[in-house]
Amino acid sequence: MPTTPEEKLKEMGITLQKAGAPVANYVNAVRTGKLIYTSGKGPNRPDGTLVTGKLGKDLTVHEGYEAAKLAAIQMIAAVKDEIGELSKVKRIIKVLGMVNCTPDFGNQPEVINGCSDLLVAAFGEKGRHARSAVGMGALPRNIAVETEMIVEIE
Repeated sequence: MPTTPEEKLKEMGITLQKAGAPVANYVNAVRTGKLIYTSGKGPNRPDGTLVTGKLGKDLTVHEGYEAAKLAAIQMIAAVKDEIGELSKVKRIIKVLGMVNCTPDFGNQPEVINGCSDLLVAAFGEKGRHARSAVGMGALPRNIAVETEMIVEIE
């Protein structure tokens, strides 16, 4: 039975790589005291390509859900890069999920559930978090979703 977040991710077929390099003048994560703030992370596929397009026009809710899972993997990788072992995570405090969507698209929560569901699967009760899921007219490089989170560590 997997006990660490890394083991749980491995059981789900997810291999963490180093978080993608920032595309501008910022860092992937900032640690202050017992809190880690991640920068916004997009839906990077394992091959390095991005999931792009607008929900409600180019992508289905299911495709957006899967993109949000990919963004969550990037955030988890950024946290792991910062602290070494994910078992040091005491709690996922807050997630902000931004969805690149048409003005009439209203399923942002269902899309960002991809991120939330993965965090709970990896961290159990420690992964339950406060959350905002909002629609955006555009996101950088036309990515489908962007997520960021605040994490408390031991």
